[in-house]
Amino acid sequence: MRVIVNVQLKNGVLDPQGKAVHHALSSLKFNGVNDVRIGKQIILEITETDTNKAKETVTKMCEELLANTVIEDYTIEFPAC
Repeated sequence: MRVIVNVQLKNGVLDPQGKAVHHALSSLKFNGVNDVRIGKQIILEITETDTNKAKETVTKMCEELLANTVIEDYTIEFPAC
């Protein structure tokens, strides 16, 4: 089963990488971009076939390793294959 975890900084947490990209886009004349936030995407291939059990396991992975839950939020997706 394929699972996608998207991790992004929580609202209100400074994103210096996003600010640098925003500045670069403006410098390149890409106007109309109000803000940029940079995150990460983690794609997992797991052996679990039950979606509920998979969500429980991946949530534990996020809480313990994949996301710093003090400053980051995450979402878990199960794309159709």
